[in-house]
Amino acid sequence: MTYAGPLFSSAVTATDSFNDVLRQRHSVRGYLCTPVPDEVLREVVSQARWAPSGANLQPGSFIAVQGEVRRALSADLVQAWRDQRAEPEDYSYFPHPMPMALKRRQVASAKALFDSLGVVREDRAGRDAQFERNFYFFDAPVALVVTIAADLGSGCYMDLGMSLYGLMLAAQAQGLSTCAIGALASYPSLIRRHLSLERDNHIVCGLALGYADPEAPVNQTRTERAALGEYFKTVG
Repeated sequence: MTYAGPLFSSAVTATDSFNDVLRQRHSVRGYLCTPVPDEVLREVVSQARWAPSGANLQPGSFIAVQGEVRRALSADLVQAWRDQRAEPEDYSYFPHPMPMALKRRQVASAKALFDSLGVVREDRAGRDAQFERNFYFFDAPVALVVTIAADLGSGCYMDLGMSLYGLMLAAQAQGLSTCAIGALASYPSLIRRHLSLERDNHIVCGLALGYADPEAPVNQTRTERAALGEYFKTVG
């Protein structure tokens, strides 16, 4: 069963190919205020759990943050970022230093985003304002915080990543859109405090989920993918 939002529908039908779902999914940073029904959210999260995992450990948790807790969390995240109150992260997200080949991809991704908004490189205020929207989950109706137990091995992060992607594809098949938010991983202690989590809950990322605003310029952002020859080869 698919659910179509009341204002517009991009729900995938049974006749659409899996490739269509893959290509339609992209990071959406502008959402309608249309609520996501609880039963749809629960179905999407349940479908994500069908991702494979080593020894069927099924690592990680998804926490839906709502109401006053969400408002207070977002406000504190923005203030911490403005005050440059850096926190030790629970895990290393990016390589340090960033290899030049990957740096070029990072720069191209940022350029695609800011070009869609008409924000030039020299407009620091405009770039900062857009970055702060990460901490508001881009005003999506659903804000998820993704966690993983601290004592799990590195492979479990890979398994959780598959589950996250499964959630994104399941959402896309329901006519929903998503955006993973790595910026939240920079403030794990602050987030744990707001969500009453113990230290053994590592903060992996956030996830915005809802119905995309088709009129939002930021949603025109598209990024390229590496050519097949860059990451695939045949031996023997």
